[in-house]
Amino acid sequence: MDTVPWVHVVPEGGAVSVDLLLPLTGGMYVARLDGRKMHDTDAAFQQFYDELRLPGYFGWNWDALSDCLRDLNWLPADRYVLIVEAANEALAGDASGHRLLFTTLLQAGRHWSCTQRPEGIQLGGLVVILTCDAASVPPLREQLRSCWEETTPS
Repeated sequence: MDTVPWVHVVPEGGAVSVDLLLPLTGGMYVARLDGRKMHDTDAAFQQFYDELRLPGYFGWNWDALSDCLRDLNWLPADRYVLIVEAANEALAGDASGHRLLFTTLLQAGRHWSCTQRPEGIQLGGLVVILTCDAASVPPLREQLRSCWEETTPS
């Protein structure tokens, strides 16, 4: 997706630049989620809970997921990479949930995006990679662009 630098849509087996993934210092935490297993919101939350080792106080709703994705302090790392495989299949039967998932990921990335430091602006610590079959890449990018435009103040 060209709109934001922290979300990348790639075809299955595709690649992103290693420079986007490697932390300048410290460690990196990589979580792989499977969109095929996210058949409903509970299953989606379970994927995040398991792969990000969400804390016990996680509230099992979209606001709680958003809060946790903007925090991540229980995972000691300087950079977080969140890979959602078959992202186009996540919550496929739930259009509202599908949009909420993408909106939540976009907002979490925005939270982590550019950090003002005394030495300048540094790209943030959360990178989201969404994979899907090649034919689904353009529609998925368009869905993300639409979600971004709906949540970004003019």
